[in-house]
Amino acid sequence: MDKILEAVVMSSYPNNVKQGLVRRVIEAAKQPMDSEQCWSMLELSTKLYLTGDTKYKREIGKEVLEVYGHYHPEEFEEFFNVRFLLSLLQEGYGPMGKRSHYVLDYIQLGLQFVLESPSANSIFSLLRIEVLRKVCERPSPKQCAKISKLLIQHPQCIPTGKHQLLFCQQLIRCIGQFQCVSEGEEEIMEFLEQVNKVSGLLQRIWRTQTSAILPSLKELFTIISSTEEQEAPSNALASVVQFVPLELMDGVIRNLTNDDSITDVQMMMAIGRMIDWVSWPLGKNIDKWIIALLKGLAAVKKFSILIEVTLSKIEKVFSKLLYPIVREGALSVLQYMLLSFQHSHEAFHLLLPHIPRLVASLKKEDSNSATSSLEQLAELIHCMFFRFSGFPDLYEPVLEAVKALPIPNEDRIKHLLGQNAWTSQKNELACFYPRLASKSETGKIGLINLGNTCYMNSIIQSLFMASDFRHSVLNLTEGNSQPLMTKLQWLFAFLEHSQRPAISPESFLSASWPPWFTPGAQQDCSEYLKYLLDRLHEEEKTGKRIYQKLKESSLMSQAVEQHYLNKTLIEKMFGGKMMTKIRCLKCLNVSSREEAFTDLSLAFPPSDRNVSGSTPVLPVEEIGPQFIEPPENAGQLMGSPWILRKAPKASDHAAPPTSVETLGFQEPGEAANPSRGNDVGVDAAKDPLSTFGEQACAPKDSKSVPDLINYFLSPERLTAENKYHCEKCASLQDAEKVAELTEGPHYLILTLLRFSFDPRTMKRKKILDNVSIPVVLKLPILVAPEETEEFCQRGKDGAVPGSGFMTVVYDLCSVVVHSGISSESGHYYCYSRECTDTVPHGQPRDGVPKPASEKQLDFEIQWYLFNDTRVSFSSFESVSNVTSFFPKDTAYVLFYRQRPGRQSCLLHEALAEAGRLHGEPSLHKDLMEAISKDNILFLQEQEKEARNRAAYISALPKSPLWWRDLDRDKDDDSSSGGCSPAAGGGGSGSFHGLVF
Repeated sequence: MDKILEAVVMSSYPNNVKQGLVRRVIEAAKQPMDSEQCWSMLELSTKLYLTGDTKYKREIGKEVLEVYGHYHPEEFEEFFNVRFLLSLLQEGYGPMGKRSHYVLDYIQLGLQFVLESPSANSIFSLLRIEVLRKVCERPSPKQCAKISKLLIQHPQCIPTGKHQLLFCQQLIRCIGQFQCVSEGEEEIMEFLEQVNKVSGLLQRIWRTQTSAILPSLKELFTIISSTEEQEAPSNALASVVQFVPLELMDGVIRNLTNDDSITDVQMMMAIGRMIDWVSWPLGKNIDKWIIALLKGLAAVKKFSILIEVTLSKIEKVFSKLLYPIVREGALSVLQYMLLSFQHSHEAFHLLLPHIPRLVASLKKEDSNSATSSLEQLAELIHCMFFRFSGFPDLYEPVLEAVKALPIPNEDRIKHLLGQNAWTSQKNELACFYPRLASKSETGKIGLINLGNTCYMNSIIQSLFMASDFRHSVLNLTEGNSQPLMTKLQWLFAFLEHSQRPAISPESFLSASWPPWFTPGAQQDCSEYLKYLLDRLHEEEKTGKRIYQKLKESSLMSQAVEQHYLNKTLIEKMFGGKMMTKIRCLKCLNVSSREEAFTDLSLAFPPSDRNVSGSTPVLPVEEIGPQFIEPPENAGQLMGSPWILRKAPKASDHAAPPTSVETLGFQEPGEAANPSRGNDVGVDAAKDPLSTFGEQACAPKDSKSVPDLINYFLSPERLTAENKYHCEKCASLQDAEKVAELTEGPHYLILTLLRFSFDPRTMKRKKILDNVSIPVVLKLPILVAPEETEEFCQRGKDGAVPGSGFMTVVYDLCSVVVHSGISSESGHYYCYSRECTDTVPHGQPRDGVPKPASEKQLDFEIQWYLFNDTRVSFSSFESVSNVTSFFPKDTAYVLFYRQRPGRQSCLLHEALAEAGRLHGEPSLHKDLMEAISKDNILFLQEQEKEARNRAAYISALPKSPLWWRDLDRDKDDDSSSGGCSPAAGGGGSGSFHGLVF
């Protein structure tokens, strides 16, 4: 019968004809027959099953085997013996070089017929040994899956005792070497199914033998932490972790992170490879294990590992959000990575170029998964905006991309940031602040944030960019007995000459720290600035003089010379004077008091008072961002302090926005005097400074800096509880108070009073109103008669002698921005530029050469954005628009520099003379040596850092293809399928890129 069957199978008859003949042979096999005939048929069916070159032949072999196993059990048991199985497993079946791949399938098929036989235990014992040997030989995924299928169906064949533990470890090593060699989607699906069968076997073993779990995990960690030069272990290992009970997680992570035998490089290698597992499409709980290990490393303060791994892997994790099948896990890992990486903006900024494209892709997908992910991503982005504010130039495209998505409230943001931080002790991360390889392309140097010290950093950079003040500080002589000014000189010198990308202001912080400030807490930068300037002023004033006397002009009168010599550096640079007058409304007696100031604190007018729409009280004007040539009589004087100029109509486009000026007091009901031809701003043609006012005009309902100054200088009625005690009347009377500027500072500091105490919430709230900032500002200064005469004698303008006001022009040079809604929180950064004197008409001033930039327009002067360690190029457009894009980012402290004019000519000439004599500030020997030594030290640190970083980075798993996910989405919009970036999309190529 075996000959007949063989002849039929090998014949050339059609399969349907063969099938009929085979049926008859099989039916005959169900009848009793002798042992020899049974052996012949079993040998033939074995041959067909193991070596058949077609699926049809193997199917016939299988069918015959099943019939004989069922109807001739004794003969089958005798044939299917231990010796035969050992031969099959060790030597294989078939000719050399073409051994059968179906031995394990054959054994699994035959086992079902010998389970109750006396030889069953011997067969099980044999298989327990042989399957262990097989996995030690690292079989292919297909063979490994067959072993798993066999053992799952016949668990009696699973190794026991110590062999079982060894079997689990070796099986994990097999999985670590699995690779899918094909990019076809069918082949990939088959590969995933094979991996699942193998990991499913481990799950079955662990379920019955929990003692095998921890040794298995130890073997897994050994594989993924290996630093030997070899092919990276397969991501298929992710399938193993999903079956580890979550209740073991805490103990496993605790043991790993506290194991001193595991080096940092090994740990970094392991966590890096685990993060790669987010691309494994069929894993469960993988994100939980990754996050748990990251948290465990943070608990033992392994911050260097966390930083390196996050920076090297976060972009790859982000790219996996394109794929619905792995999106949930990838988003969980991404959220923890970003929310925990709070010491630096580096990780978030790596993602900025990719966010708009991903958001567009998710919107296009239009699925529940995409919508949910978009909302979570937007929440995450706003958390990062809140934590790392001060980068408007980088954030604008991202903000535009997510503007239509929900914005979390501040409590939610603080909750997310608070519960995910690596540590609550910020000083523990001080040494891990952004590592910048070289200076910013701007050539400027940043300042390291020492724990909520951005308020100081922004003020220091603003003072440093005040070039006249900086040069004066750097020119100070050695041994000046002023410790704080000396420390500022050293800080400025390092900012000027250091090779570091950012320096630490720790020494200056400790010296200038206001005693009532709480360490580590956010502070008010305006409060710090006032304290700092006051300290520096008092130091010099009490005799510790450091300022090298400037050579005074021979034309300067003795009185004026003495006036300037008696000033401290702070007074010379930032000091102004203001006259406060109070007039009793009964007797009309006026009392006055002059006081010095270093900044003007500008309150916001009440909401019911429209300062920009009503008649301005004082002639404060703003000018558009042009290079403006002052008129020949640049120090024009107004003939009368009582003049009121007519307000321009809204339709009069040629009129400046603030051409109405009211100076001094005006009698109730008194009509304004008509303007005279020599008054400032009367005629646009006669006052070129006013002709540019329109271009800085703010929207009708918004406020501007001139509005706030006008409000500051406007008369205030003292009545009711605020009545004034008039000495002449000897009683409390209604009165009117007005402030007049009598001396304009060289650098005008304006503080916008945005913070006010709210008695309802018992907190300081912030006024978030947008205030337009003019790049050029005109300020009225009251001039005494004797000064007027002196200016007229020295000047060429032919100004009319007599008491009056003089217009002083100021150029914007720094803007300190506060980001946040409370003075106790948020972040400070600043925009700055270097304003220097320009020569309007191209004529050198008595030998002073013309600046090279005199022909440049004002708006072309380069702006810089200083945000702690980061310094970047910026523009006045960014300064003007920052609050429009980021409502919580508002201008807070402004620095303006006075243009050369009649009032300021003495100081400007002195500074010019110093510039001619000394050129660039020359530093004293000790300071130059300190900077040189530090620059050499920095080079050595760079070399050491490069070596250490190279060791770390070389240990990290390579993932060179992560960006293709995003690029593919941009180029391939027609893809379709379950794993692609699009709703149902994805060709085989994209699927392979996802998993492998």
